[in-house]
Amino acid sequence: MPIILPPITRRQFIKRSLAFGGTAIMAPHAMAAADRKGAGLDQNRVALLADTHISADPNRVYPGTKWPGTPVKEDEHESVNMAVCLAEAAKSVLALNPRPAQLIVNGDCALSNGKESEYKEFLRLVEPIRAAGITVHVTIGNHDNRENLWKLLPFLKEEQMGVQAGVVELPHANLVLLDSGKRGVLGEEQLDWLAKELDQRADKPALIFGHFNPYPNRGVRPIKGMRDGPSLLKLLAERKHARGYFYGHTHEWQYDRREHLHLINQPAVSYYFGKGHAHGWVDMKLSETTAELELQCIDPKHKQHREQRQVTLK
Repeated sequence: MPIILPPITRRQFIKRSLAFGGTAIMAPHAMAAADRKGAGLDQNRVALLADTHISADPNRVYPGTKWPGTPVKEDEHESVNMAVCLAEAAKSVLALNPRPAQLIVNGDCALSNGKESEYKEFLRLVEPIRAAGITVHVTIGNHDNRENLWKLLPFLKEEQMGVQAGVVELPHANLVLLDSGKRGVLGEEQLDWLAKELDQRADKPALIFGHFNPYPNRGVRPIKGMRDGPSLLKLLAERKHARGYFYGHTHEWQYDRREHLHLINQPAVSYYFGKGHAHGWVDMKLSETTAELELQCIDPKHKQHREQRQVTLK
C-alpha cells in the first residue's frame, strides 16, 4: 500500500504541533480555514502535489534555476523557501469548498536524502491538511528514504514487495500509486503487480502515479527517463482503461498524450528549474467521463495560474 496519512482531529493537531516544537508557519490561517463552516469533503476531488523538497530548516531557501548547464546567469537565479511554498499550497487547498477528500504528494517530500528531521518538518506542514479531514498519500521519490519515513511513522508502514505501492479506489477512478525509488526503477516485480492490479479492476478507469518521468524530459532541464519507462508505457498502452500517468521529478508543468494514455508532468510545489516557471499544485476533479485538471500556482499572478488540462476517462 502507499504511505497514507489519515485525517486527524483538531485536538490531535494542536497536540502534535506543540510536540514538533516552534510555531507552525501557517497554523493560524490553516486552523481558521479548517474551522470554516460549510466546507465539506468531495470524494471526487483530489489535490495533486509533487516535489515539496522540505528541509529540516523551515527558513531554508534554494535556487532551483542553478543547475549544471543552466541558461540562467549567475546573478539572475531565482530561489524559493520550500516550507513557505508547501504552507501556501496547503492554505489554498483548505480554502476550497468543497475540499478534496484525498491529497497525493507524488514523491520527493524531502530536500536531501530523506532525513528523519526533514520528514518531521514535512509532517508538521501537512498537519493542518489532515486536521481538515483530508487523507494524505505519499509516493517515494529519489530524494526520499522509505526506511526513515517508516521509522518516523511506524504505525503507517504497509510494506508490499519491499516498497510502497497500492490502490486508492474512488467512485469514478482507481488511483494506483507506485514506488520508483532512488534510481527511477520500478522493477519487474512491481510491474507485474501493476499489471495484475489493473487487470483485476478493468471495469473502472485507472490513473497511475509515480515520481519519475517515463521518458527523457522535453522541458527546460535535460533529465533521463526511468530505466524501465518503456516497459511501463507498453504495459499501460495495452490496457485501455489506464487513462493517465502522473509524474513529477522534472519540476515542470507539461502535458503529452499517446493514444488513450495522457501523461501529466506535475509542477513542483517547491523550486523550479526554468526562470519564471510556474510552481504549485494541481486541483483534480473526477467525473464519470473526465478528470479535469487545474494548475494552482503558488503565485496567483503567474500567467499559467488556473491553466487547465483534461484527461478523458472513457
